[in-house]
Amino acid sequence: MIDRRQFLASGLALPALAAATAVYAIGIEPNFILQVKRYVLTPAGWPAALRLRLVVLSDIHAGEPFMGAARIGRICDAANALSPDAILLLGDFNAGHFFVTRAVDSQQTGEALSRLRAPLGCYSVLGNHDWWHGPLITSPSDGTVAIRRALRQAGIVVLDNDAVALAKNGEKFWLVGLADQLIDALAMGPPNMATSGGDDLDLALAKVSDDAPVILLVHEPMIFPLVPRRVALTLCGHTHGGQVNLPLLGPVVGDLRFGSDFVYGHLARDDRHLIVSGGLGESVAPVRLFRPPEIVEIILGSQLDQGATLSRL
Repeated sequence: MIDRRQFLASGLALPALAAATAVYAIGIEPNFILQVKRYVLTPAGWPAALRLRLVVLSDIHAGEPFMGAARIGRICDAANALSPDAILLLGDFNAGHFFVTRAVDSQQTGEALSRLRAPLGCYSVLGNHDWWHGPLITSPSDGTVAIRRALRQAGIVVLDNDAVALAKNGEKFWLVGLADQLIDALAMGPPNMATSGGDDLDLALAKVSDDAPVILLVHEPMIFPLVPRRVALTLCGHTHGGQVNLPLLGPVVGDLRFGSDFVYGHLARDDRHLIVSGGLGESVAPVRLFRPPEIVEIILGSQLDQGATLSRL
């Protein structure tokens, strides 16, 4: 046996650290940790009598062995356990990387998601991967036909530049969902890039017929600078919270791709609020580092302290 000083002097320390980090980032964090991230806020003008608990699921990226139907079902059970008023899904149900051993087709994904339960219902938008290809990144796109059918059969309403009015205890609010901003884009760029998408913010907001508060569902965060103050809260995914967060440096790749304000967490600007989910699955590679998969819990209209809990999945 060698002592610590001899181990460090032998040159084995860095390779051992790299190997341990790889095991954690590929084998443990993406697959065995599920974070429940809570945000508590009261947007400007929010009705005093309206207290909402929302649960957000984003970027599932279904595919074996990392995100099979059984795991999706367990995530749904964890979401239900939070007793939300409504459950919101932010797109990218299809796999996002090449390291998939077996496809989880849209029907299987929908059957797993059918376990979701909330008194005000479940609502979704679609993401770029739902448009770009089928259940596998190498399979051709069907124009989102299969995933739309699966979500409909699961009782989940897809909002494409559309709005729906809901109420809790007589207090009304609106959910507005945008079509994806990158339908025709094959590469990601900075937040202000010109994209060819299906989103129409003006059309969607025109369907809001009164002054009740609006919650906007989008997949990508790039739209936020254009969102008017009329919208109390914008929810998005897509970035995976950077997916890989390096010690001291943070999500370097995420910052370069999306801009540091739009990678993860809560951003408040000019009485407008944005929450970017870290998501559940992965793209490019099945790896996460210091950004575990997460369910987002949002409590609106309360002065409770924010917090987050960790649980095993």
